[in-house]
Amino acid sequence: MIPHLLRPAAAALALVALGTASAQVSPSAASATPPPAGSPADVAPAPAPTFTSGGDLRLRNEYLNNAFSLSAVAARHEQDYFRFRGRLWFADAFAPGWTLNARLAAEPRLWEKPAFVSQFTGTGREMRYGLLDNLNLKWTGAFGLPLTITIGRQDIQFGDSLNWWLVADGTPADGSWSLFFDSVRATLEAPEIKTRIDLIGINQHARPDAWLPILGHLGPYSVVEQNEQGAILYVSNKSLPSVQVDGYFIYKKDEKVFAAGDNANLYTLGAKLGGTPSPHWQYSIEGAGQWGKKQDPMVRNPVNVGTLTRDVCAWGGNARLTYLLKDPANNQLGLVAEYLSGDDPGTTGKDEMFDILWGRWPRFSELYITSYIMETGGKVAQLNNLLRLGGSWTTTPVKGTTFSVTYNAMFAPQHTPTRMLNAALFSQSGGHRGQLLQLVLKRQLTKNVSGHLWAEFFAQGDYYARRDTMTFLRAELMVTF
Repeated sequence: MIPHLLRPAAAALALVALGTASAQVSPSAASATPPPAGSPADVAPAPAPTFTSGGDLRLRNEYLNNAFSLSAVAARHEQDYFRFRGRLWFADAFAPGWTLNARLAAEPRLWEKPAFVSQFTGTGREMRYGLLDNLNLKWTGAFGLPLTITIGRQDIQFGDSLNWWLVADGTPADGSWSLFFDSVRATLEAPEIKTRIDLIGINQHARPDAWLPILGHLGPYSVVEQNEQGAILYVSNKSLPSVQVDGYFIYKKDEKVFAAGDNANLYTLGAKLGGTPSPHWQYSIEGAGQWGKKQDPMVRNPVNVGTLTRDVCAWGGNARLTYLLKDPANNQLGLVAEYLSGDDPGTTGKDEMFDILWGRWPRFSELYITSYIMETGGKVAQLNNLLRLGGSWTTTPVKGTTFSVTYNAMFAPQHTPTRMLNAALFSQSGGHRGQLLQLVLKRQLTKNVSGHLWAEFFAQGDYYARRDTMTFLRAELMVTF
């Protein structure tokens, strides 16, 4: 087993070495010979292209142990598979202020061990399907105003980069293959008051072929467990020196399609404060309250609520503090704290579980989001009932290479998860989820080739019935063109 698992890591390390060597001998773009005087480039600049295109190919080998099953003795507790995601895109600026954007994506997989997922339970090749994960029309300077309107399938994120909290991924059921929202977005810039206003309407369907045709056979696949509609009002202001103040209101309506889906009307009001009080310090603090109604048939503990519609009253918070040493290795030290309320099993008519809306993506862990499948009625990354406190260190030992170490201590405010699929996997008497360690090595091999090695280990605490270690290992190679 060990030699097999080390094959992707050895290959990636070899690529790192090759990339280092090539970086030492390849001339930079800045050293290219300039065109001779009098050439067309010297006489007049070339017009900006109206049509651009490109693509990328992402190759991944992922190994997980006990992550889905929460048990080292359960069937299919080990998962080993390859993911091959290819994407092609184009942007056509066909008229002043108007751009048409499109992107085609597909991700077949190769399973080395019997798959845990319900859509594909064997080994070998899983073809899935291809889809347009972006297709939108963008109008800049709409109505002669500092207004941009984008209509169609598009990616949307709010918050700090790679720490998007409640709006990041509209298609969590297909993993990180796609992130899109079928939506209309209007963005108004008001520079005189240093304010940006976003207004978004969302109409998301559980099946990816509801709005646009797909390539291949859809089969049992979905991008989310329910049809979702919603509206987002997000306002950002930078009037204060080195400070950004955000406020938002989010409405989300769910209509159940698959067994793990729900029916809900949720309202979320939140605010975020972030900034750089000095060159060495960065901070971000965000909080939100949530209310509404939800009908979730996966609530089965301590009693099965069936079709009962319950009042939602929940809240969450997320904070980060980073110290930048500003040294040659760009060392950075960070602290993080996050709280997401859980459903109190003693209040049958109320639901205190904070719903992270469109924030179901691997924000701080590729490993731990999979454990929530057994805890939240089959939904991956439906984080809730969580208190985590952690620290991190990031460094750049050589140009183009970064290494990070992150530790999180994890707790459960409510000892009994009300939506658990298998009660035998949870102690229902402990509040310590466990300890999460993450190690990541990233390398930019060439201008168009990058790769990383990623490892995570989670030691289960007394929140779980067992004390097994959960493991995630990944080797990735990304090529862009």
